Amino acid sequence: MELGGASADTLLQLPWLPVNISGSQLLAKSWFGDASYHILLTDMSCVWEERMDSAAIQRRAQELNRRLKAQVRAFFSHLCEVAQPCLSGSSDRAATNAQMSLTRQEEGNISMRLKSELAGLPFYWEFHCAPAPVTSVCVQLVRPLLSMSRLLHRQVEQLGGLLLRKDAEIQDYRENGATLSRERLQTDVFEERTYREEFMAKTLPLLCLEQQDDLGLDTDLQNLYAAVVAHGNVRKRKLSEERVDEEDQTFTEELDLTPSLGVGPVTSESAEKDREDLQNGREDATKSKMADRPTGQQPATRDPSERSPSKPKKKKVGLFR
Repeated sequence: MELGGASADTLLQLPWLPVNISGSQLLAKSWFGDASYHILLTDMSCVWEERMDSAAIQRRAQELNRRLKAQVRAFFSHLCEVAQPCLSGSSDRAATNAQMSLTRQEEGNISMRLKSELAGLPFYWEFHCAPAPVTSVCVQLVRPLLSMSRLLHRQVEQLGGLLLRKDAEIQDYRENGATLSRERLQTDVFEERTYREEFMAKTLPLLCLEQQDDLGLDTDLQNLYAAVVAHGNVRKRKLSEERVDEEDQTFTEELDLTPSLGVGPVTSESAEKDREDLQNGREDATKSKMADRPTGQQPATRDPSERSPSKPKKKKVGLFR
């Protein structure tokens, strides 16, 4: 798999779109830059991806189109024009007259072959997608879906509490003599446990059947996915800013420790003055010691004759003398 393409944060902002390629229901994310692309595909059993940079696109284009001698930027816009509708499930796919087929390979990879026309000549392209790393799958799919699940669960809890309060309000109206003008508007008292059991028994089998035929996320779920991702990025940005502020504050405290000791901040001039005072203090102490000695006492000196004779140097033996 070639390196390059969008960063994880850039790709995370894009929604998962339902696509149908050669009868295979998939969810796809696709990012196309100036001369590179990054795509993700999943059938909820595996996640595949491919990243391509400019040099890799140039090599593959020449391998698939022998007569093509143009630079990447000359044909990459055409590739984006015909590939993006196929990878987004757009209705513009038919207008481009592009044909895309999908082939599953034995080693677990998938290959998508795209055929179109460029300047009246056939133009071929192939997407070679390999299984994505676990980290990418967690970031792009698992974590956002778990956040969406928790958010929807809390929404259900709040709606359940609201129904209980509504039932209490209706009961108060009845006890005070209020009646319905139309009997068909009357509802049963909401019991959360009973409702949950009936909902699971009726809806879960239908949901499992729908998943076999359609993996698509409707508009509401796509908007929810975008909201969860955007909130996660804002929270991540705030945490990084707070971490930088804490590091700056710690660095400032380390530079200015002297105010807590009752003195001013340390500067180069004050440090130089302290060194001069210390040196002057040492000189004054030395002079005072010399003044305390008796007048006739002189520092003892050694007689040159008492010095030990120096040892004779040994001659060097070897190749070098």
